[in-house]
Amino acid sequence: MADIDFAAWGDDFVADPYPYYAKLRATGPVHLAIHPNGNRLRMIVGHEEARAALADPRFSKDWRTHGDWEFSGNPVNANMLESDPPHHTRLRKLVVREFTPRRIEALGPRVQQITDELLDTMLDSPHGAGDLIDAFAFPLPMTVICELLGVPDLDRDIFRKWSNEIVAPTEPTVHSEAMGAMSDYLAELIEDKRSTAPGDDLMSALIRTRHEDGDRLSRDELIGMAFLLLVAGHETTVNLIANGVRALLDHPDQLAALRADMSLLDNAVEEMLRYDGPVEAATYRFTVEPVEVAGTVIEAGESVLVVLAAADRDPARFPESDRFDIRREAQGHLAFGHGIHYCLGAPLARLEGRIAVRALLERCPDLALDPDGGAYDWIPGLLMRGVRRLPVRW
Repeated sequence: MADIDFAAWGDDFVADPYPYYAKLRATGPVHLAIHPNGNRLRMIVGHEEARAALADPRFSKDWRTHGDWEFSGNPVNANMLESDPPHHTRLRKLVVREFTPRRIEALGPRVQQITDELLDTMLDSPHGAGDLIDAFAFPLPMTVICELLGVPDLDRDIFRKWSNEIVAPTEPTVHSEAMGAMSDYLAELIEDKRSTAPGDDLMSALIRTRHEDGDRLSRDELIGMAFLLLVAGHETTVNLIANGVRALLDHPDQLAALRADMSLLDNAVEEMLRYDGPVEAATYRFTVEPVEVAGTVIEAGESVLVVLAAADRDPARFPESDRFDIRREAQGHLAFGHGIHYCLGAPLARLEGRIAVRALLERCPDLALDPDGGAYDWIPGLLMRGVRRLPVRW
């Protein structure tokens, strides 16, 4: 079978990749492909195989050591998502102690307050219509993560521009410039944080935290951690909220069921994550030795893309997988990954998703997609899944 060329599939694939993934799954869980950036890779699309690969240490995340890529040396890459044990273990140990369930649960009232304030502003619009992402789905998680980290004065417009370019590159030069600009910006932000009186925010805690053996984060590791928490802490939740609301509006029966019974909310959020989650494919992995997956041998040194969106529509794991059903037992989905790289911020994303969706539905009884909103502008690439704008009426 010839290599799959994502670029050749065109805009239809970007808008709705699921039929393409279904055809691939029907012929096997592992395929050769050419990424839109030109890299040749192996792609895993089956749920069972994806879940196993995400937890398999033979699939490395450290592209500096195992990937056939040129390492730029940018400090933003000194993060735990792009590292393996024991380095990953050390970084996660230093941050997980500050990212506790108690800290996240304590954010609930503040998340509700921010949500209410954003909806107040949105509903005050005389037009009764607008972009839900710009008015609500972006500023909510951005405000929450900035306050959690202790950087409320972050220049959000420029940060959003850099972040969008990093997660969905338009072309190599612009991507490289965005990476460099963000690294410089975060370095300055951290130095400013060091020079002020320490607060009770997460960034201050990361700057001063030490493990029992005296270990602490270096300057580059702090930049990498800030990058990961800020970018992952808002990009994924923006698309969780927007994709979830879009799924509800596209399925009036499910929307009506949720409005009638808000006890379904927690499960509805899990189904939103499974059905059209915010991350289409996990970041690259690299085989450190030959690995056999479902009868296919992936040789050492190959680039591997675990496609979460394809895995979570696998009918072998989720019957009638293309049906959006908020009563489905969606637990076991891979929207937050699996294994040692399982998303540290999953509890926060779920908290924000629940509060955002509930408040939006309660305060906007006539919420609907805007028929005059025009065609969707889909996020390009294979990392993030979502739209740039979500025009709605309320």
